[in-house]
Amino acid sequence: MAAPEEGWIMPEGDVETYYANGKWRNRVESGEELPGEYDVKATAVAAGHDEAVRRKVEHIVRNLDGTVGERNSHRHDARPTPG
Repeated sequence: MAAPEEGWIMPEGDVETYYANGKWRNRVESGEELPGEYDVKATAVAAGHDEAVRRKVEHIVRNLDGTVGERNSHRHDARPTPG
């Protein structure tokens, strides 16, 4: 399992897609592993996305080397957005 970037803390409850031991996987910030191991990154990302939407949290997708490749928020902020 790749270590998170130095100084970076994943907010509580966010879903992360990552690569470990030859498979793509998903987990929750708390360390809870989500079901499923995937040979294809896109399949794992789709499963992680669905879980993040369901939980209304951010989805963090890591690259093979463990760096953050993308971040997508599925939070439902009640804050008004200008414009």
